[in-house]
Amino acid sequence: MREPVLTACALLVMLGINVGLGATLPFPHVWIVELIVASAMVVTILLFSMEVRHEPPLVKLFAGIGFFWVGILFTMTLVDYLSRG
Repeated sequence: MREPVLTACALLVMLGINVGLGATLPFPHVWIVELIVASAMVVTILLFSMEVRHEPPLVKLFAGIGFFWVGILFTMTLVDYLSRG
């Protein structure tokens, strides 16, 4: 029971960092730090919540490809959103 609780606490701390940075905007390019924190959250979910680290290499490959594809879809959505504005 220790690992899920630590994972949830780590995700909540990273969420708090992102919300705090987004609310205060302490420097001009804060979005870079927020993107790094969000990437750390994705890696935490992938490794600990989905337990991919205990899986065979083929499962790790397909999990990585799936997250990469979701990243492409989010990027395309963001480009569409920003280009219409």
